[in-house]
Formats: sequence, structure tokens, C-alpha cells
Amino acid sequence: MVPRLKEIYDNQVIPFMMEKFGYKNIMEVPRLEKVVINMGVGEAKENAKVLESAMADMQLICGQKPIATKAKKSIANFKLRENMPIGCKVTLRKQFMYEFVDKFMNVALPRVRDFRGVSDKSFDGRGNYSLGIKEQLIFPEVEYDKIDKVRGMDIIFVTSAKTDEEARELLRFLGMPFASV
Repeated sequence: MVPRLKEIYDNQVIPFMMEKFGYKNIMEVPRLEKVVINMGVGEAKENAKVLESAMADMQLICGQKPIATKAKKSIANFKLRENMPIGCKVTLRKQFMYEFVDKFMNVALPRVRDFRGVSDKSFDGRGNYSLGIKEQLIFPEVEYDKIDKVRGMDIIFVTSAKTDEEARELLRFLGMPFASV
């Protein structure tokens, strides 16, 4: 089964992008390559159970098992040692990526309180877009009664676009609700 967003990309986004940017070949059209979801859990250095619950929440949200991220170097002021687990991340590709992005844009983002669209200024200059979420409760899989603490996460959309303008148009046409300036 082909994800709904993949069909939209193939049937609508590719012709639109080829016309707008004047691509001569379908392979020139920018596409989503991967989505990386990162959750920093600073309290994990005192209590390992916190990281386990964060990983369980992320697995529910993404449908894929996250890996624990470790500290790269020791920082005495933060009571942090090298290789101490301090967060978790998931990299989604292909079908899982399209299903997550579809769910994120059409189900989760509208559940954000006072939502007026996401910022269109969070591009990195190479066509990648990142945004932060303040709470994992916006995803329908997470039950309010079963979470121990509200945690945020960073979501990075990695595209094959060369410029921010191409990536912005790609994400906008896929359904990303950018705030109108």
C-alpha cells in the first residue's frame, strides 16, 4: 500500500515543482529524504526510568524503536559524564516517513493550542526544515493519563532541495501549514 502523501507527491507535487522551477528531469525535483525526531531528556542523568518512558512515548508516536543518544563530552557544571544517555532519536525514511508526516501535518498540528501555522524561517540554508514541539500530547497515540511528564521534541525534515525556497514550496505543497506573514 502506497501512503497517501506519497501519492500526492507523485501525482501533484512533481508536476507543480517542474513547472514552477523549470526542472527538465523528474529526478531534479526535490523530495523528502528523511525525518529525524529528537527528544532531549536531561533528567535521564539522575533517573534512567525517565529515558525509558520517553523512548516508549516516541515509539508510540513514530511506530519505530528509538535509539538512546549519549553525551559527547563531560560537562561538570551540568553533572554530565561522557557517554551518559541524555535523550533519544528516531530516523524515519520511505513509507514510515510519509505516514508520520501525513499524521503530523493533518492530525497533530491542528491539535496545538492557539495554532496559527508553523514558522517559515526555520530553514538551514540547504533546504532542510526544523521545528520544535512543546508537548507530545498533540499526537493521538499518546494517552494523557499514561504520561509521567510533558516533553517536547525537535522534528527535522531533510529534503534533497538545493535552496530554502525549493524546500519551502515542497513542504507547502505537501500540506505544511506555514504561518502567513
